[in-house]
Amino acid sequence: MSMAIQNRYEFLMLFDCEQGNPNGDPDAGNLPRMDPQDGHGLVSDVALKRRIRNYVEKEKGNQPPNAIFVQHSTNLNRQIMCAHESTEGGFTDNKNKQKVDLARSWMCKQFYDVRTFGAVMSTGPNAGQVRGPVQITFSRSIHPILPLDLALTRVAVADDAKMKYDGAGSQIRAAQSSSEYEKWENEQPEDKLRTMGRKTLIPYGLYAVKGFISANLAEQTGFSDEDLDLFWRALQRMFDHDRSASKGIMSTRRLFVFKHVGDTPEKCKLGVANSHRLLDIDTDLMPNDQAIISIRLIDGVKYPRSFNQYNVKVRDVNIPDGIDKSIEPFKKA
Repeated sequence: MSMAIQNRYEFLMLFDCEQGNPNGDPDAGNLPRMDPQDGHGLVSDVALKRRIRNYVEKEKGNQPPNAIFVQHSTNLNRQIMCAHESTEGGFTDNKNKQKVDLARSWMCKQFYDVRTFGAVMSTGPNAGQVRGPVQITFSRSIHPILPLDLALTRVAVADDAKMKYDGAGSQIRAAQSSSEYEKWENEQPEDKLRTMGRKTLIPYGLYAVKGFISANLAEQTGFSDEDLDLFWRALQRMFDHDRSASKGIMSTRRLFVFKHVGDTPEKCKLGVANSHRLLDIDTDLMPNDQAIISIRLIDGVKYPRSFNQYNVKVRDVNIPDGIDKSIEPFKKA
């Protein structure tokens, strides 16, 4: 395995959503997540990590050392048991510390998302817990969003097609063949073969997500420079491989990376500036002259509907000493 990263990083990513639902809230009828106090939109860290995992799976073919541990419709304990079976001694019990450590190390070597985000693997055949070097916050929109709940007409139905039949007396049952479904359709008035649906969306929202990458935690999982490069690619490209009508048009717009490059290895790992100095943002609603990144609406715009209506600036003068000034590895306009 490659050597773990030697520098601490913070990053700020801007992404937007046009005419879609970037992250539905199951506690609110799947309406776009939002802060009820001020109306700003929210996107969970879990939603973004799912997209990152999906991109890595597509690029690397879900093969070690870049396989994905947390996949759709799987039992995570199966892979944890594989970790025990693939290491010295096989599976004995889930309380042997040496065996748990071997299984944990195997999981880090096999799975990109364990190495990156960490995982709780003490749920069955115990492989302990891993605290990942990459941590992501909830995303928050720069300005308030406007959730819309729109009614739609569906020109077909998907009913059970209940029918009468004569068996042991007249009974009702669902259609059991295509010909019975056709017979049921022909018996219905046209308005019974239509139904109403709903779609929730926002006209537009520009979101900021803040992230942190620890060199110290990377040593424990083996998170390497190659893993880091893959992570940056995933942030840039993940939305291009996650299209659906419900999400509208989602795009990564800007990615700012702050690399700590102190004059000693200790400073590179521990950092030379507080995270808030690097990640605080200057906006119309929350002015901050000390912020490095300024994100403001252009003159005359009250309700933004595209990224081009924002003026995004980097204030080099506010970048602390010891921070790599090449802070934008990717740029999408």
